[in-house]
Amino acid sequence: MTNPIKKVNTLTFDIFGTVLDLAGSLIPPLNQLLKKCDTPENITGDDVWAIWRQRQRIEQYQDNLLMLGHSGYLPVKRRALLYTLRTLKINFTYEQIDEFMDAYNFLSPFKDAIDGLNQLSEKFNLVILSNGEQNYLDYLAKNRIEMDFHSILSAQSVGQFKPHPSVYRYACRSLKLEPENIMMVASHSFDILGARHSGFRGAYVNRYDLPYDESEYKPDLISNDFTDLCEQLL
Repeated sequence: MTNPIKKVNTLTFDIFGTVLDLAGSLIPPLNQLLKKCDTPENITGDDVWAIWRQRQRIEQYQDNLLMLGHSGYLPVKRRALLYTLRTLKINFTYEQIDEFMDAYNFLSPFKDAIDGLNQLSEKFNLVILSNGEQNYLDYLAKNRIEMDFHSILSAQSVGQFKPHPSVYRYACRSLKLEPENIMMVASHSFDILGARHSGFRGAYVNRYDLPYDESEYKPDLISNDFTDLCEQLL
């Protein structure tokens, strides 16, 4: 039986949480925000992050289900943060939230991701396929990841958030490739699930030691990080 991965010539990457270290980049300024809000000492940035991260996903799914279109990656994160702080009964001002949101301009990549991307670029075309806004993705690729990608594709262009199938179909059209020629690389199982459902191959980088969804659309590869991923792909 032919190995389906052999047909892959292009890797599409989620970047938020897969290439860029969201928790490591956002929890320190989140702790600063909590101090400004006179938050009880028993509530930490880690506590807020755990709830906030889950709420972000719900916000995106709601937009898709209600057919509201792509309301913006950063606005979704802001709405989810407001919901989380209110859930924890933390008082805040909108000015404090706006000041905190500037931290998204200073996201740092995982070291293994940068090393891995450089290695993978010797064999594959590397593409960003993300829920972030196009201008924001362009900024991050140039100033934070500091790599020249083959292409940078935003879900904003089709007015939906991943894992909506239209995002993956848009990638195929833009890259002029068949789904079987593309492998989605992500640390979030929902992204691999959506990509596999749309005919892509999938590599689940399980950075966070989380189970994969109970689904027939399984990843082709599971790795712990980009070092492990490179060993399997190269």
